[in-house]
Amino acid sequence: MRILHVLDHSIPLHSGYTFRTAAILREQRALGWETFHLTSPKQGTTAAEVEDVDGLRFYRSSVPEAGPAGINELRLIRATETRLEQLARELKPDVLHAHSPVLNAIPAIRVGRRLGIPVVYEIRAFWEDAAVDHGTTPEGSLRYRATRALESWALKRVDHAFTICEGLRADIVARGNPASKVTVIPNAVDVEGFQLSGEADPELRRQLGLEGCTTVGFVGSFYAYEGLDLLLDAFPALLQKRPDLRLLLVGGGPQDANLKAQAQRLGVADKVVFTGRVPHSEVSCYYDQIDLLAYPRHSMRLTELVTPLKPLEAMAQGRLFVASDVGGHKELISDGETGKLFKAGSADALAAAIDDMLAHRGHWPGMRTAGRAFVENVRNWKNSVANYVPVYRRLVEGQG
Repeated sequence: MRILHVLDHSIPLHSGYTFRTAAILREQRALGWETFHLTSPKQGTTAAEVEDVDGLRFYRSSVPEAGPAGINELRLIRATETRLEQLARELKPDVLHAHSPVLNAIPAIRVGRRLGIPVVYEIRAFWEDAAVDHGTTPEGSLRYRATRALESWALKRVDHAFTICEGLRADIVARGNPASKVTVIPNAVDVEGFQLSGEADPELRRQLGLEGCTTVGFVGSFYAYEGLDLLLDAFPALLQKRPDLRLLLVGGGPQDANLKAQAQRLGVADKVVFTGRVPHSEVSCYYDQIDLLAYPRHSMRLTELVTPLKPLEAMAQGRLFVASDVGGHKELISDGETGKLFKAGSADALAAAIDDMLAHRGHWPGMRTAGRAFVENVRNWKNSVANYVPVYRRLVEGQG
């Protein structure tokens, strides 16, 4: 079986998207399949047309000159299509596997039709929903509706659709696609790649000003949908009850300046530590400084439909967390068993959940064990990638 994947971007860039991709590719190769990997121009300018990263070979697309909205996307599609057709003729794959956004699906559909190769499309999030949160496309705008229409158009024309969770699957079916044409490849973790959390480095703790403190924290990108503003809103009430509490926010992103300004307004800036982005190799050291993680995502289409990786990674490391009860979290987390859920959007509910977790540390060992067992036995990549097998085989046999 030869699979040519079409990707938005890949390692060495670091994101949930690239980590999921790398895990899928390695597990597919463990099944004995040959996988090939093309990234779109959104990878950016690279040193070479072909790059080997962590044992995986990636073919790169040329980066076209930027243009105005609409023209820019058309140029991205054309650049991807040109490179994809060149590779498909050379590599002769059995299946073209496009990964979201639709800017990758359209070239795959066009090339697949010309060359007679089955095409599958894997949606990790709908392009229009991600754009809403990033502030580039207001919901209901002409651009939003056009983007949504493109996604629906692509879904009607591919041979099969994959997605990452039941929330997105339901949305795809609701757009008029047969349920039999949509398969879930759940988010998962490579359990062997995660070690149980260790002791906090005392020197780093001193540098961060966390000595003698209890720490609530978040590690990741500061996007609006992550709800870190809600975490800050909940923090003053927690401080009144627990003066030794500190908030550790590791990372950066579009909301960085807003969050720092909010901490100042709330009068808690001296109790909140912003580390900025840290090297990936050092992330685990910062995780070890955190007693309790917080995932306070706001309720919106993106978070209600899409399951994140962070809670699964936390479970793999035996870490404890509170999380908002958005749909993407509820699909992953058993409340009170593998994590604690609170009402999304409520600072009071978040503060109460954090306080309750800190007051009942005796429950933590059992929650750690349950979380680790869940990812070891259920949400691992071997189980998830097995769902590709019958679809690929049916498409290849049908083509033959």
